[in-house]
Amino acid sequence: MTTNQRVGEGRVCLVIGAAGGIGTDLCRRLAADGWSLQLAGRTVASLEALAGALPAGRAHAHGCDATRFADVDGAFDAAVSRFGRLDAAVNLAGSILLKPAHLTSEEEFARTVSANLASAFAVVRAAGRVMRAGGGSVVLLASAAGRTGLANHEAIGAAKAGVIGLVMSAAATYAGSIRVNCVAPGLVRTAMARGVLSSEAAERASVAMHAAGRLGEPGDVASMIHWLVDPGNSWVTGQVFGVDGGLATVRPRVKV
Repeated sequence: MTTNQRVGEGRVCLVIGAAGGIGTDLCRRLAADGWSLQLAGRTVASLEALAGALPAGRAHAHGCDATRFADVDGAFDAAVSRFGRLDAAVNLAGSILLKPAHLTSEEEFARTVSANLASAFAVVRAAGRVMRAGGGSVVLLASAAGRTGLANHEAIGAAKAGVIGLVMSAAATYAGSIRVNCVAPGLVRTAMARGVLSSEAAERASVAMHAAGRLGEPGDVASMIHWLVDPGNSWVTGQVFGVDGGLATVRPRVKV
């Protein structure tokens, strides 16, 4: 690499859920490093707006329902068709459902599993088909709820624990070719979390659960994903990175 060549120059990343808070931050970081980006998600207008805010020609929007295997396959194929290669794929599609099991309907559970686990599986499935020969990095989004017991998180906890199991198995299956890792955040200030932070009392309670004393910001998670897709970290696979303010592993200090 020459002294003025950027880290990601010539590399291509597919980001599903690119228009969200974490996705937007990630795409800005990758574009600044020289990556070309296939921005995928349900809301094409938001993706096009993001593409327009990035360096000219660096990013392109693609409509995709991440819960549908055919749509995800199409996003992968479109990225290769447009750019001639695909070096990384990131799945940020997901949802939040906070309800005890006895109040969760069959439809709510199915939607939660579809949005969080089926979308992750669809990405791994497509990556195994498209990226196996050339290699690369896949990053999925789990959650602290998949690593520790949190009240009223049965459905989302089950789905995100499934993502963690998927990462472990896929990392073994594609070892030596595709690196597969995931990030497990705590509660991050994004549009998806607005319902959880609907009042000052709810926000105070959420902050108190995190030993770091604050909620996450999109950049906290995006910076870890940015690191994981970097080909310089090629010896990292099958890992779950808790970017969660200590939520899954550290008890908050008790004030006396």
